[in-house]
Amino acid sequence: MEHKPLDQLRSVADVQPRPLSREERLQRWIDLLETDPKRRLSSLGEIEYKPPAERALLREDDSPLTVAYEDPVLRADGLSSDRLGDAMRYFALSDGQAHYALCSCLSGRTMEAGTCAQRLRNATGNVAWESAVGAWLLAALAVSLPGLVYLLS
Repeated sequence: MEHKPLDQLRSVADVQPRPLSREERLQRWIDLLETDPKRRLSSLGEIEYKPPAERALLREDDSPLTVAYEDPVLRADGLSSDRLGDAMRYFALSDGQAHYALCSCLSGRTMEAGTCAQRLRNATGNVAWESAVGAWLLAALAVSLPGLVYLLS
């Protein structure tokens, strides 16, 4: 097998990079936010009260969405703007996830980039789900154990 630089391959074939998975997109955005965790970013004003059409067009200068859109890798992969609707489509965020991570009602007019990164991680990861399931299983065990001991003795 002969190895050639990517530039030479492009002259012979249409070489396209593999699209990022949702997890890779989100992780890249989180990593970008965590490069300067104390950076003050503008939150999005009261997302939940906007009609869907207006919500999709919502944007703020120097917001977490701006951080994502400034990244050439995310733009090349398909992030088309720093508007909420485009970001929700690209990162596959639900209304609730976007609200939790980006809305001003939870953070005020500005937030630290590190806080937004942690909210994105919490809203989109399996950590919260796994913790909730674990807590319910532990509670069920604690409630049922005395009854099981009584029945078996």
